Amino acid sequence: MRLPPVTVRRMVLAALFAAPVAAAAFLAIPSRAADGQVFAERGIAIRGTDPVAYFTQGRPVAGNAAITHPWRGATWRFATAANRDAFAADPERYAPAYGGFCAWAVAQGYTASIDPDAWKIVDGRLYLNYNPRIQRDWEADIPGNITKANTNWPRLAAK
Repeated sequence: MRLPPVTVRRMVLAALFAAPVAAAAFLAIPSRAADGQVFAERGIAIRGTDPVAYFTQGRPVAGNAAITHPWRGATWRFATAANRDAFAADPERYAPAYGGFCAWAVAQGYTASIDPDAWKIVDGRLYLNYNPRIQRDWEADIPGNITKANTNWPRLAAK
């Protein structure tokens, strides 16, 4: 069965319009800061989640757009001014490993975005992962994955 030309034209136009919109919605392109890689979308680090809250509240907490601190070419958001001040005083203590990119991906030799709900603090260091399933894969061999990621990170951060 052959479709009328008007229907085919509409389908082609719909596909041309939908593809970029869908890609933009699902594929966030992280920024790469000049002085160290940081996972940031539109300049906002780790999806706007307060990195200090993982340590102080034991869970991810959305940062406030009015409470920020610039670091390594990205804007970091915080739930409270106290958290911002703690980060500003010692960002290396609170910033996630591998610039906030997925720890499992870095262990595999590439970078990937993160889900703020897929996290773990190991030996005082925050590690983020792509999603809960990848988090479980990473947790199957945390020491081995950290060792591999530590080896891979300098090369990935230099890109």
